[in-house]
Amino acid sequence: MTDRPTHVLERRSLLRAVGAGAAGGVAGCLGGGPSANGSDGDSDGSPPQVYEPTMENVDEGPFEFPEGHGCAVCSMPATDYPGRKGQLVHENGLAAVFDSPGCLFAYKVSSTPDSPIAGAWTTDYETGSLIDATAAHFVLITDEQAAEDPMGIDPRPFAAREDATAFLEEWTAEELTEDDVIVGLEPVDMEIAAIYRGNRLPTE
Repeated sequence: MTDRPTHVLERRSLLRAVGAGAAGGVAGCLGGGPSANGSDGDSDGSPPQVYEPTMENVDEGPFEFPEGHGCAVCSMPATDYPGRKGQLVHENGLAAVFDSPGCLFAYKVSSTPDSPIAGAWTTDYETGSLIDATAAHFVLITDEQAAEDPMGIDPRPFAAREDATAFLEEWTAEELTEDDVIVGLEPVDMEIAAIYRGNRLPTE
């Protein structure tokens, strides 16, 4: 069996550690955290879900965000969070909007449409502009208190890698290594998504 490169093993160890710490649950996009009976899920006791598109007949993106249309993961209106919102279109014209990049991650790893993703967009953390999420550079921060995000901690998306690197150099709340915590959308898996929306992902 081929040995995994050391940096891959270190990255997986890091993600397991930060995921365990971040998945404890914060109000907002993370739901209500563990319920009173000890089970994970939203505050109403419902289990984590598999997510579906919420829009039809979308020819291409980016498209105009429908006013008040709920995030496909947490149902909060995406237009209420202009500095964080995102969207995604499948090849068959089904689409979804998100109020945050953390919810985009959750949908990416836990949605069921047979149609491949045709395009995805997220909001650049620095400029506030909508950018191509498939080409973006996401900084996987994990310190909830330092982030002070309104809907649960989120990764930081940037169009340019140098902007992501500059942000990471100024982020003093935790020691993070560039090669481990700056990722594209394609490699985002259940392990990474769980850092941000652990209580909104399906259990094994």
